[in-house]
Amino acid sequence: METKDVIVNLRKKYGLTQDEMAEKLYVTRQAVSRWENGDTIPNTETLKLMSKVFDVSINTLLGQPKTLICQCCGMPLDDSLLSREPDGTFNEDYCKWCYTDGTFTYESMEQLLDFLVSHMSNGKCPPEQVEAYYAQLLPQLGHWKTEK
Repeated sequence: METKDVIVNLRKKYGLTQDEMAEKLYVTRQAVSRWENGDTIPNTETLKLMSKVFDVSINTLLGQPKTLICQCCGMPLDDSLLSREPDGTFNEDYCKWCYTDGTFTYESMEQLLDFLVSHMSNGKCPPEQVEAYYAQLLPQLGHWKTEK
């Protein structure tokens, strides 16, 4: 979905006119019209405000141009799984289980690996296979990468 379609859908979902949406975002009705026509897209600060006002990630506002994965555990992310900062804004790097209100849940990769093995193992995926998979994946994620 394109940004213009996301904006139209959000405005309609919240039952707003272009004027009402413009007022909430401190812009003109013409700016909203240009976004909805696809002539322009909101600037960075307006995207941040829209994210907060409409409780959607900036990635969603931009039409989900990139697939997000948690940079701690590797889980694919959508808006319902994204973590939040202490001020309530989305953090698009982590899931809500690995990072909440400015705090990481797991103090070490080993602690996370133990959790994942105990919760992801089943009849089709034995613990050894789960551990091997995550032992390879986790060091590649942003949170666990060590600078060289």
